[in-house]
Amino acid sequence: MSRTTRAWLLAACAIGPSLLGLTSVAYSQGIPQNIPRNETLILENPEGTIKNAGWFNIWAINAGSQSNGLQQAALDTLWYIDPESGIDGVWDNSLASEKPKYNADFTEMTVKLRKGIFWSDGVEFSAADVVGTVETQIKNPNMRFSAVLANNVASMETPDDSTVIFKLKKPNSRFHTNFTVRWAGIWIMPKHVFDKVADPLKFDFNKPVSLGAYTLNSFDPDGKWYIWQLRDDWQRTSLGRFGKPGPKYLAYVDPGPPDKRVIAQLNHELDVIHDIAPEGMFTLAKQSKTTTAWFKGFPYGHPDPTLPALVFNTQNENFKNKDVRWALALLIDIKAVAMAAYRGAATISAIGVPPTGKHPEAYHQPMEAWLKDFEVDTGKQKIKPYDPTVGKQIADMLRPSLGEQIPQDPKEIAKAFGMGWWKTNPQAAQELLEKAGYKKVGGQWQTPEGKPFTIRVMVEGDLRPVMTRAGSMIAQQWKQAGIDAKIDVAQGTLLTRRGAGDFDTFIGWSVETWGGHQDLSYFMDSWHSQFVAEPGKPQPLRNWQRWSSPELDKIIEQTRTIDFDDPKAIELGKDYVKLVAREMPTIPLMAYNVFTAMDQTYWTGFPTAENPYANPVTNWGNSRYMLVKLKPTGK
Repeated sequence: MSRTTRAWLLAACAIGPSLLGLTSVAYSQGIPQNIPRNETLILENPEGTIKNAGWFNIWAINAGSQSNGLQQAALDTLWYIDPESGIDGVWDNSLASEKPKYNADFTEMTVKLRKGIFWSDGVEFSAADVVGTVETQIKNPNMRFSAVLANNVASMETPDDSTVIFKLKKPNSRFHTNFTVRWAGIWIMPKHVFDKVADPLKFDFNKPVSLGAYTLNSFDPDGKWYIWQLRDDWQRTSLGRFGKPGPKYLAYVDPGPPDKRVIAQLNHELDVIHDIAPEGMFTLAKQSKTTTAWFKGFPYGHPDPTLPALVFNTQNENFKNKDVRWALALLIDIKAVAMAAYRGAATISAIGVPPTGKHPEAYHQPMEAWLKDFEVDTGKQKIKPYDPTVGKQIADMLRPSLGEQIPQDPKEIAKAFGMGWWKTNPQAAQELLEKAGYKKVGGQWQTPEGKPFTIRVMVEGDLRPVMTRAGSMIAQQWKQAGIDAKIDVAQGTLLTRRGAGDFDTFIGWSVETWGGHQDLSYFMDSWHSQFVAEPGKPQPLRNWQRWSSPELDKIIEQTRTIDFDDPKAIELGKDYVKLVAREMPTIPLMAYNVFTAMDQTYWTGFPTAENPYANPVTNWGNSRYMLVKLKPTGK
């Protein structure tokens, strides 16, 4: 065990008891007193305090919030795929009445829409809204989804008010996924509202006209809370098919840093904590009789189908060379990162696919032999960087303190903690940096231009403590190797800065998958070079590293020509895995285990591993399905 790993193992064990000393003190969320507590579900908005609180135009990026209830309760789109079992199966036809239908060469997609769906202002939803959503964004290149729509859509036809035919510029069998929510998607605009707007990029959409089951009641001008109220005509929304939502009011709030979130839930003033550090979850599990989590015991957290990684800005001169990116990977001790971030409750991944859902069977296990033989040429030697025993090493580190909670079976260890990762190798890292023209002077690395090799690792601070601790540990490891590495805390601004490319590196993810489906198009299509923005301009969704590769473009283009369920997609996915292992545009770390804590004082029926009808994480668009399952306790 390395000195760094041992230090963080001891630190992690010390953090938990300190939180156990928290006392229950009054903590107000600032919600208006005229909102009845027993009719209100209070949820954390992980975006924190919103700078531009009155901005509801989700299609234009302007420091507003999308996880303040806007995408979860007020907006809607054509289809949803649940990362869990789903309320009525994984796939849900939402505004669409059936699955998309393509022609033989995937150059045309037909959508049939539901009838009887109404906007909150009484206007009926129709094909005109879908067409307006696409046309408005294509005409305004800086809107959130303009690039993907402009690059795909040649024209549209509406034979009637409930049919839209998309004519595509080239074959794309995954085009429907842009309108399919796992976390979010292309939300449908109210055409009758935006038609009256002179400049949709400057329009705040305040008060938002809702297509979901809730409409805006009020919000804090300082951005700390948002109240949504159940529509009187909730039956005229797509969610109405599943029954009446339980809560009359939804309050999305900024509850403050991790310790205050724990105290608020202990005081029954925060029904759902989006995510807290493992120590906070352990505290709630021990002190609160009413708190539940995804798993009843260790590891508690919900394993999201996302892949936290060290994401490079590859338009930064320092990170254009794959040898530099690989050198930085070989300076990381992943065991120390797992202990710092999750107290060991992490599932590591060396490849660019999250180790959750169907992915271990489709990718991680089949790729193991290739990873063992994979070589990196440092210019002075060829090394085999993959260590297949790292997951077992983490389990062995935890076993003395957690005993029987840690499995012995190698298959169970791999499931819980992952398989292998890259060996820490400072000598190979030095050789790779020297190969790229970097020099070490007086113990400090300099760029080929003779300037200090400086890296800022952007993190979200208290809003996402697990990722912040991972970034802090990585920066510390790089600094110990002679790199000027520091943490850049972007609390409340990370999403905006990420989209603008205003970072060196950051801890987050550009890889997100469907979870229950092994197809990788959820993120991979957006990695095509056609979507990479010029430096200084907003980057379309997901390819935050702004990396492009002709080889990857070919993989994506082939994927677009086969059916969503075609097994050939897995083989193409493996080609992607090999490519990103060689090029390292991001350094994959682990699955994102979300410690969502749910208080059952006022509401019961939350989703859990035993009843996995929805994802409980509060900022996901498909968390809306949770609302129809929640029942008041009568308190």
